[in-house]
Amino acid sequence: MSSRLFAISFDAHRPERLARFWSGLLGLERADDSCGGVALLSGNDADYRLGFRPSQARKVAQNRLHFDLTSSSLEDQQETVARALGLGARHADVGQGPDASHVVLADPEGNEFCVLEPGNKFLLGCGLIGALACDGSQAVGYFWSEALGWPLVWDQDEETAIQSPNGGTKITWGGPPLMPDPGKDLHLDLAPDDDQQAEVERLLSLGAKRLDSAGGGDGAVLLADPDGNEFRVLTHPDR
Repeated sequence: MSSRLFAISFDAHRPERLARFWSGLLGLERADDSCGGVALLSGNDADYRLGFRPSQARKVAQNRLHFDLTSSSLEDQQETVARALGLGARHADVGQGPDASHVVLADPEGNEFCVLEPGNKFLLGCGLIGALACDGSQAVGYFWSEALGWPLVWDQDEETAIQSPNGGTKITWGGPPLMPDPGKDLHLDLAPDDDQQAEVERLLSLGAKRLDSAGGGDGAVLLADPDGNEFRVLTHPDR
């Protein structure tokens, strides 16, 4: 048994509006969605979607998960920043300091993301969405490597990273200490390769915890990873 990363999903107060922002910023096309929200095709080698799920959750702290966008040149970085600001983003201060070479922004619902400077060798070839950068422990990196079948591509000083065997976006964890739960964040949606309940049991055996029903009437099962981050195991979403 295993799961595929079906979507990286945002908690969204206004899913349509937030999807338009990210579609405009990244040049992504709309996808059919059977999971109670709006979806975009990522066009990334890791073969996932961006999801935007209706949520009333309030953002009370910095997101634990955020995107690192890559740049091919300083001009490209500046153009991405300008495009984001034009679509409704704002500059954000997460303690990066005035000399940081990357630019930290927040989308119209406050989700932080970074536009990296050119020359980042670690994310070379990963695509525009170079990384989903997560606050989290070494143990949670190991958990997600087993859960998705994505090998570790970094494991040093309690920092970990995994990547699909097909390439594309890396998922990284920065090690302790763990930031507080932001309330409103990004989450992973998994599509089991076979039986949903059998896959849920496998994930529980790896260290996940069962939470209340995911709701929405789509049959998804809501779990939490070893660091307490919620994620969903879907039934049989359309690919």
